[in-house]
Amino acid sequence: MTIGSTRRSLALFGISLGYFTVLLDMTVLSVAEPDLARSLGGSVAGLQWAVSGYTVVFGALLLSAGAISDRFGAHRVFRAGVAFFGVGSLLSALSPDLWTLVAARALLGAAAAACVPASMAMISTLYPVPAERARALSVWAAVSGAALAAGPIAGGLLVGLSGWRAVFLINVPLAAAVLALTAGRAVRCPRGDRGIGWPAQLAVCVALGLGTDALIALGSGEPVHALGSGAAAVAAGVAFVALERRGTEPVLAPAVLRAPGMTPALLAGAAVNFTMAGVLFVLPLLFQRTLELSPLETGVAFLPMTLPFAVNPLVTGRIVARSGPRGPVTAGLALLTAGGVIFAVAVTTGSAYPLLVAGLLCTGFGVSFALPALVTTVVAAAPTGMAGTAGGLLNAARQVGATLGVAVMGALLTPAPAGTARALLVPALLCAVAALTLGRSRTPVLR
Repeated sequence: MTIGSTRRSLALFGISLGYFTVLLDMTVLSVAEPDLARSLGGSVAGLQWAVSGYTVVFGALLLSAGAISDRFGAHRVFRAGVAFFGVGSLLSALSPDLWTLVAARALLGAAAAACVPASMAMISTLYPVPAERARALSVWAAVSGAALAAGPIAGGLLVGLSGWRAVFLINVPLAAAVLALTAGRAVRCPRGDRGIGWPAQLAVCVALGLGTDALIALGSGEPVHALGSGAAAVAAGVAFVALERRGTEPVLAPAVLRAPGMTPALLAGAAVNFTMAGVLFVLPLLFQRTLELSPLETGVAFLPMTLPFAVNPLVTGRIVARSGPRGPVTAGLALLTAGGVIFAVAVTTGSAYPLLVAGLLCTGFGVSFALPALVTTVVAAAPTGMAGTAGGLLNAARQVGATLGVAVMGALLTPAPAGTARALLVPALLCAVAALTLGRSRTPVLR
């Protein structure tokens, strides 16, 4: 192996570890939910905001983070985001109450938004040959997917040893390692000249935040609050559309949206993250409150779902490099649909953990088939010089899906067990719709 390829490999690992850190923050917290509620107080709605405070800002800012990455150079934006993520994690660990934590989580979401599309653009620069890029993206997905595998168990261990604050402190040394691995000249991404539509970006942040608040309030039995937030969300959405039409630098990048295969890929990405985030929010409550598992036992119980995240993307990358992304994406959505149905049946019938294992396996393999193939689809479909913007749109769709997954499924939880079963069935329906939409696409990118 030459020195150049060694540096490239180390840079790829550092980029992947950065995404690992971003995802670890989400999955580690899922197991800490009951301990967090006991420590800081709060209802299910408060827990939803502790999760959604991160994903709302993450998803909304990703719309412009890709353009910022293209404008200022992906490597600069990535490193700044990683550094800020480490600082924000420390602030989260020191939070004295629930709503301070929600605010700190929102800051973490902004830092995460800077990292993700920039990492995809950096990989595109490192590996310009399509087949090599597909394999590199599969490594990126596997290393980052290990966060989903490690998160629940690491969270269980950390919560058991030191409480929920420890789940944020682990991010600080990880961020330092990422900065060390991506330092130097191995990755240099060019600057662009695209402007940023800040007023429209603010409008979409407000619309997504208020829409999430409306769903959470509705699930908490507060119809007046929900109506007010919902109306304000619609108004912010209308303002966003007006600003997009008048602006010279639209947030949604029409050239990217018009690219073949982009729309069905974005819908599929949203459906996958809706499922994953919703399941990670609902099942820990079921495991710890109904099955009376400890935090560590809860982490172990998630292994059938999380282990495929770490190993299956490498297989998916080989399949995509050989025969294209359509097969893995379709198979992944079908498995996610089956997983949701199995979860609903298990909860409705009061079945023991073994039936839940089947649902966990379907979900784990479904996510790990679909996501790497969707990343390849989006990067391949993006117009020249807009890989970062396209990556931002995909990840924005995914995080919006995650936000809605927590809000919608959390709102449906009561009364148990019927509400829990209903909540777990919703993502199955959404993934089935995404699979049908993808099947009707005639774009050559998906063939």
